[in-house]
Amino acid sequence: MRVAPICWMPKCCSILFLGLLVGVCVPARLNSQEVSVLAVSSEGALQPARADVTPEQIFAELMRRNELRNGALRSYTVERSYAVTDPKGKVHAQKTVRLDYRAPDTKSFVTISEKGSAVVRRLVLNRLMESETEAASGKSHRDSTITAANYTFTLLGEQDLGGNHCFVVQATPTRSDKYLFNGKVWIDAQDYAVVQIVGHPAKKLSMWVDKADFVRRYQKIGEFWLPLKDETSVHVRFYGSKTLTIDHERYTINEAKREQVRGEGEDFK
Repeated sequence: MRVAPICWMPKCCSILFLGLLVGVCVPARLNSQEVSVLAVSSEGALQPARADVTPEQIFAELMRRNELRNGALRSYTVERSYAVTDPKGKVHAQKTVRLDYRAPDTKSFVTISEKGSAVVRRLVLNRLMESETEAASGKSHRDSTITAANYTFTLLGEQDLGGNHCFVVQATPTRSDKYLFNGKVWIDAQDYAVVQIVGHPAKKLSMWVDKADFVRRYQKIGEFWLPLKDETSVHVRFYGSKTLTIDHERYTINEAKREQVRGEGEDFK
């Protein structure tokens, strides 16, 4: 069960780190006051979780619902905007693409526009899209999905987030692996879908990386929960901080199986 149709955030950290190491960004001294990732939005304080729910039940229902949604989603199109920036907001590279997905394993990218450093686009942005295509087709054998084999859940409480009432859980990886994450997950209490993930790689990426953090936010498109915004921040010794932002806009659900999502025996478009 995949909770996200694009590459997992620690892989984004790794690829952004590669771009920094080849010297495409301006060197900088470590500044302990730098903010590595965007502030996490929430509405209201974290409340105690209801007594009749356990983390095991939440985990099981999340996987069951995701399996149904993934099985139902046959084809979609989305416009993505990638940007690599420094802490002052200077843009080093940008790229806007159209992603076409067709189940079960086909993803294709068409470039709409691009500007900035050609080296950053080649080593960071293009590599991200190549990794995603490989993962979708099964060529990448790194399993970073949220499953019982990879994570355990600890229920922290409940909280409102962007109009969604959510369970908040701590996701702890079952092994030290840079392709897994350690962090918090907000899960919609009605749809049992991931609304937000905040974390960092479960294993240090390199002796050169002081910090690597990510935030991923999801949105509901029709019956499906799909990425809204990703922000990955990496700080490399002697090079400073850079942030990779991915905005997901203009989704079109081209084809889906109605019976899997709504319990009816027909397709809809």
